[in-house]
Amino acid sequence: MGEKSRSKGGWCGWLLVLIVAAAIAFGIFVTIKKKHHASKGEAAPVPGPPGAVTKKYADALHAAMQFLDVQKSGKLVHNKIPWRGDSALDDGSPAKVDLSKGMYDAGDHMKFGFPMAYTATVLSWSILEYGDQMKVVNQLEPAQDSLRWITDYLVNAHLSDNVLIIQVGDPDADHKCWDRPEDMTEKRPLIQVNTSFPGSDVAAETAAAMASASLVFKPIDSTYSDLLLKHAKQLFTFADKYRGSYSMSIPEVQTYYNSTGYGDELLWAASWLYHATKDKSYFDYVTGKNGEEYANWGSPTWFSWDNKLAGTQVLLSRISFFGSKDTSNSATLQKYRDSAEAVMCGLLPKSPTATSSRTDSGLIWISEWNALQHPVASAFLAVVYSDYMLSSRTAEISCDSDSFTPADLRKFATSQADYVLGNNPAKLSYLVGYGDNYPKFVHHRGASIPMDAKTGCKDGFQWLDSDKPNPNVAAGALVGGPFLNETYIDSRNNSMQAEPSTYNSAVIVALLSGLVTTSSVVQSFT
Repeated sequence: MGEKSRSKGGWCGWLLVLIVAAAIAFGIFVTIKKKHHASKGEAAPVPGPPGAVTKKYADALHAAMQFLDVQKSGKLVHNKIPWRGDSALDDGSPAKVDLSKGMYDAGDHMKFGFPMAYTATVLSWSILEYGDQMKVVNQLEPAQDSLRWITDYLVNAHLSDNVLIIQVGDPDADHKCWDRPEDMTEKRPLIQVNTSFPGSDVAAETAAAMASASLVFKPIDSTYSDLLLKHAKQLFTFADKYRGSYSMSIPEVQTYYNSTGYGDELLWAASWLYHATKDKSYFDYVTGKNGEEYANWGSPTWFSWDNKLAGTQVLLSRISFFGSKDTSNSATLQKYRDSAEAVMCGLLPKSPTATSSRTDSGLIWISEWNALQHPVASAFLAVVYSDYMLSSRTAEISCDSDSFTPADLRKFATSQADYVLGNNPAKLSYLVGYGDNYPKFVHHRGASIPMDAKTGCKDGFQWLDSDKPNPNVAAGALVGGPFLNETYIDSRNNSMQAEPSTYNSAVIVALLSGLVTTSSVVQSFT
């Protein structure tokens, strides 16, 4: 019995060797074929779970995550930033509500609800797509903690079904001071949107933040997840029923975060609510008359705190790639996917439809103010779309007469990330705290003033004008970035280039989370 078994095992073993050898040879042939010619419809390589960690992106992600801690308002229970302390503990008191949490917008002490909600939505999206990769490098819990710091604030800011506080602080008074948040004494008035002064854009963005965050917290705190989803539904109903731009309702907000329209936020919020609920009414919303009115299919746009169309198109492509037959076969859904591909084609430098809006070194460049927000956000969308393609075995996209692979999209994304991290003509890391050469004069009050300095509103300006580097490192701050000629002036008074923002942190965290390990299989949100 034993001899026969060994003989049989030996024959099977040789057969197995021959099969494996043939499979390897075939695999090599297919790989070579793909490398030289990716034919239409040919399946892309199947990605695996998080693979090898790319150290530079892991280090950069660790740095980037810290700026979210730097920006936290309120009572800092587990404070990770030695030069920060409790601040704005009475925020919300005029309305008898606790708005002490949330995050300061940039180098100032304002809480602007519109970009803060966008920060939460992007942070949620990055966790949902790349939480497994964040976990590998111990950044998942910090990301969840920072997200909850914002959503706790947003929950309290939603006073009732049709009332949302969208700003804490007076920007004119705030910008007349240069002080640490721990020491500020200026008044902190509140601004709200309601049925008389609607704000579909800010209300819908806040709904998107709540809906996406509800998915993040669903597996770890179902009660909190349910609370967020409840607020998301109410806010979306308010935004949709009482239509109007908050910039038109409240003209005073136009100076800082003027909204150019609310249709994109309505589609963005409905898309997130569909993912969070699987309620087909939200799918019908984006594929029906509202999609026809607001989607602007076929016209690529830049993803930002003000315009969510490109993000919406990529997010809805997720359904096209992985959804059930009753949704993924929708002709209107295909329009979103085609529009997303048009965005990708515009980003790829060798595409026939590539945008010319980039520096000589290849950085996407759209605006002098906060130049880095667009390339980083665009690169994040490219990584996400690349991984959608990989996970669905989609080999390529067509850009007019040329075709491009997931690897092409990832290459573009890494080029933007690497530029930010120092691979640029200035050899400067625009991510503070990463590398050896980064901005030392960041336009940020708390970072510029020594912890033991006793300054008030006005006399603190000596620190703005000081010729010495910041005494505190605003670790993880993504500064505004270079001019079109790729120069950067490291000066605190150069707010155009040297001021970081919280929403910039969200997109750089998202991008780095997608790059920190080799591409992972896209997971279901539910």
